[in-house]
Amino acid sequence: MMFKSIITLMVMFLHLQPQGLMQGDIADELATNFKQGNSKEIAKSFASSVELIIIDHEDVYNRAQAEQILKDFFLKNPPSKTAIIHKLSNNPNYRLTILSLTSKTDKFRVTITMKKVSNAFLITELRIEPER
Repeated sequence: MMFKSIITLMVMFLHLQPQGLMQGDIADELATNFKQGNSKEIAKSFASSVELIIIDHEDVYNRAQAEQILKDFFLKNPPSKTAIIHKLSNNPNYRLTILSLTSKTDKFRVTITMKKVSNAFLITELRIEPER
């Protein structure tokens, strides 16, 4: 019975943590989602408007538009692997993650800029360019 109470308390404590602490390492989550080509899961981290730079198209889109454009990119370039090249996570209000994304035909460099908005990091800029 005591064990059950401790587990219940732990679960309650975890649910009361601020979202920023519960978010874990967002760079690792993003790398996994990019490898899976999971635009829906990536879009959950989009800010209300996102600057997208994909190959040679650049514009600011709302979350739904950005998700659709990313989905189209993954359809044209099905990912096969990702690797985190660099991540900047020492600023309390800003995160930067750079991924190497390999598709079946090309290699891309993905730069993800995130800003803290009410205890969670949201993607404000997503840049996908051919790897040089």
